[in-house]
Amino acid sequence: MSGAEAPGPPLTARHAGPVALSVVIPAYNEERRLGPTLDAVARHLDGEGGRWGSWEILVADDGSTDATRELVTVRRDPRIRLVAGPGTGNRGKGHALRNGVAASRGGHVLVMDADLATPVEELERLEKALADGHAAAIGSRAVPGATLGDRQHRIRELLGTAGNVLIRRTTLRGTRDTQCGFKLFEGERARTAFAASRLNGWAIDVEVLRHFQRAGWAVAEVPVHWSHRPGSKVRPADYLRFLRDLVRLRMPVPRAADVVAVLLFLAMAAALHSGHLLDPAHRYLTDSLQDQNQWEWFFAVTADNVAHLRNPLFTDLQGFPGGVNLMANTTMPGLSVPLTPLTLLLGPAVTLTLVMTLGTAATAAAWYRLIVKRLVRRRAAAFAGAALAAFAPPLVSHANAHPNFVVLFMIPAIIDRALRLTTGERVTRDAVVLGLMTAYQVFLGEEPLLLAAIGMLLFAVAYGAVRPDVARRAARPLLTGLAVAAAVCLPLVLYPLAWQFSGPQSYTGIDHGTAPGVANSVRALLSFAERSLIAGDARRADALSLNPTEQNAFYGWPLVLLALAITVGLWRRPAVRALACTAAGAAVLSLGSRIALPLTGTSVPGPWAALAGLPLFESVVESRFALVCAPPLGMLLALAVDRLARARRLGTQYAGVLAVCLALLPLVPAPLRSEPRAAVPAFFTEGAWKTYVGDGETLVPVPLADPQDAEALHWQTVSGLGFRMPGGYFNGPLGDGDRTGVYGVPLRFTASLLRDVRYTGVVPVIDARARAAAREDLAHWRAGALVLAPQPHADRLRETVDELVGRPGRRVAGVWVWDLHEGS
Repeated sequence: MSGAEAPGPPLTARHAGPVALSVVIPAYNEERRLGPTLDAVARHLDGEGGRWGSWEILVADDGSTDATRELVTVRRDPRIRLVAGPGTGNRGKGHALRNGVAASRGGHVLVMDADLATPVEELERLEKALADGHAAAIGSRAVPGATLGDRQHRIRELLGTAGNVLIRRTTLRGTRDTQCGFKLFEGERARTAFAASRLNGWAIDVEVLRHFQRAGWAVAEVPVHWSHRPGSKVRPADYLRFLRDLVRLRMPVPRAADVVAVLLFLAMAAALHSGHLLDPAHRYLTDSLQDQNQWEWFFAVTADNVAHLRNPLFTDLQGFPGGVNLMANTTMPGLSVPLTPLTLLLGPAVTLTLVMTLGTAATAAAWYRLIVKRLVRRRAAAFAGAALAAFAPPLVSHANAHPNFVVLFMIPAIIDRALRLTTGERVTRDAVVLGLMTAYQVFLGEEPLLLAAIGMLLFAVAYGAVRPDVARRAARPLLTGLAVAAAVCLPLVLYPLAWQFSGPQSYTGIDHGTAPGVANSVRALLSFAERSLIAGDARRADALSLNPTEQNAFYGWPLVLLALAITVGLWRRPAVRALACTAAGAAVLSLGSRIALPLTGTSVPGPWAALAGLPLFESVVESRFALVCAPPLGMLLALAVDRLARARRLGTQYAGVLAVCLALLPLVPAPLRSEPRAAVPAFFTEGAWKTYVGDGETLVPVPLADPQDAEALHWQTVSGLGFRMPGGYFNGPLGDGDRTGVYGVPLRFTASLLRDVRYTGVVPVIDARARAAAREDLAHWRAGALVLAPQPHADRLRETVDELVGRPGRRVAGVWVWDLHEGS
C-alpha cells in the first residue's frame, strides 16, 4: 500500500507471440489456495473446446515468503508463468497487478483473485459484455442477478458496503461494486490503464476503473456468483490505507511544469518581500504608512481573543472605552483565527509577513490553475497570465501590508465553481461547495469578494451578449445553483455580518471624499507604478493616487495597447470579447462618478454614480475597481501567448514575443521598500508599564495613536496586549449617535491639543478650563498614566502635559511618565 512506482520488468521474460486471453492473479503467501485455483482455471480454459484458443495464466507475486513462487515455477505447463517485480517485500495488490498486466500478451485480460471466490465459469458472462462493445466487464455482487454463497463476517460486510457508498459518492459514480476480484478488460486498454496507475494498495481497482471512465471506455457491471473464502489478506489497517488512497485519487498528480510554476511564484513573492522577509520583527515596510502596525495588531488581538476564549469580533484594547468592531475592520478571521498558534509562538510580524508572501504565491497559483483548466493548456502561457493577475501594479501596491487585497486564492476557485454550475451537472453539489467557498472568502475579505462579484457579473453579461444561446442554456442551472449557494453561505455568515453592521462600534459607511486617487484618472491607468523596476516615477504616481498603498491602476500604456491588439486579433473568440469588456468595464467604474475627459477640461457622469450610494458600495474606494482588470488582462495575455506558440511563421512568433516583453517589462516590480524598525522603549519591553496600570485602567500615549501615527499599537503588541489605550487606528462610528464611519477615534479636547503640539511644536496656553477638560478626558479614558516616548517635539509635548496634569513627569525606562494615581 505504499506510494506508486513504475513497474519493473518481470522476472520471467514475455513470450514473443500474443494470446487470446491472459489471466492475471495477484498472490501473496497463497501456497494453500493458489494450487487448486490454477488447476481450476487451466481446466476450464482447456475444457471450453478451444474457445479461447491460446491463453496464459500470470501469477503476479507480491513478495511472498512461503512456497507460492515455487508452486508456480515447478509446473511444467509453459502457459502458467510467474511474474515478480524487482526488489523484495510485500508492496500491495496494486503493485503486483501493475507488473502482471504489464507482462500480459492477451487480447483480453482477466484479473481475478487467488481464492476463486468468483468461479471461473462466470467468465462467460463477462466475455459476452465485451462482445457487446464494452471495453471492460467487472463482476459485481451488488447488481440484480448476483448471487451470494458463503457470506463474510457482518462487520466486514458493513465496511465493504460503506466503502462502496463512499467510492460512488466521491470517486467513481455509477459503479456499485468496484472490489469484486473478477474483471475482464480489453488487453491494450488494460495495459494502458494499469501502466498509468500509481496506487499500490487495494484501491487499484477504483483507480483503473476511473481511468476507463475518464477515457470514455464503456464498462459493464455484470452480476456474478460470489462466495467468501477463508484466508483473506485484508487487515483492519488496510481499510484506513484504502481511505488514504481514495484521497490520493481525488488529488491530481502535479506535472513537473506545474511544480516549477508554483516554485517560481513563490520565488517571485519572496523577492517582492525580500526587504523584510528574513527579519520581519525588526523591519518596517516604508510605503505601508501605518498599515503594518495596524495589521500586526489585528493578528495579535485576534490570537489573544482566541487564546483567552473571548469574542474574536470585538475588543476594547484600543479605542477605549468604545472599543473596536473587529468584523467591521477586515481583520481576516479566516486566516487570523487558524494562525493563532503561529502568532502566539512567533509574533504577529512573522504571521503578517508569511501571510503576505505565501498568500501572494498561492493567489498566483490559483489563477494559474484556473487558466490551465479553463483557457489554455500550455503551461508557459498560463504562467504569464497568472503572473500578471497576481503581480499587477495595483496588487504590488497593496502588498504594502494590505493582505486582504493580495491574499485572493479563493477568488479563482469561486469563479471555477460558478462556471461549473453553468453546465447543469451536479448543480446541488457544486452549489454547496460554492456557498462554503463564498462564506470563507467573507472571512478573508468582503470588499475583494464584492469587486470579484462585479467582475463576474460584467463577464457574464458580456459573454451572454456574445453567445445568447449558451446564456439561455446556462441561466437556469446557474440561478438555481446561486440560490442554493446563498442558502448555504448565509447561515454561516449571518451572525458575523449582523455584528459587523449592527453590533457595538458598527458604522454605516465611510466617505472617502474627492481627493486625487479616490477615483482613477485615465492618466493613472496609462502611467507606470512607483514600484516599477525600470519605469517607476514616484512623483507622478503620488500625484495620481491616494498614497503608496492605493496606487490602484498604473497598468501602463504598453500593456493597454497590447490588450487592445490581442482583443482585435482574437476578436472571433467569445471569451476574448467578454474578457476585454470585463477589463474595460472595471476600468470605467474605477474612474468614479465624474469621468474627466483627457485634454478637454470637461467631465461626464460615470456609471459609478449609480452605485456609489448603495449599501456595501458606499465604503468602497472606487479606484480599487481597477484591481478587477488584472485577471482578465492576465487571461488575455495567456490566450495571446498560447496563440503565438501555435503560429506557423517564426517571424510572427518573434514579433509577438517582443511585443509581450515590451508591455510587461515596465510592470516588473522592484522589491518593496523597508527600513529598520523604530526601537520600542524599554518601558514596554521590560514590563515597567505594569506598575502604572490598574484593573480597568488605560495607558494613554502622548499623543494618542491615530491613523497618522499608530506606533503605539506596536508597543501594545510587544507588551503582549497587556494594557488598554484610548485612540487608535481603526474604522468606527463618528459617535454621539452618528454612525457615519471615520478612521480612528473622533478627537476629544486633550487628544486634539496633543496632536496639534506634535505637528506644530507650539505649546498652547493652558488655563483652568483646559485643565478641567483634560481631567474630564482622562476620567473618560480611565487613564492610569500618560506616557511620552522619544519623538519630534517631545520637549514641547512634555511641557504641555506638565501644564495639563499640574506636575512634572518622571523619566522611567526611556519614556516620560505621569502617574495619575499620585495625589489622588
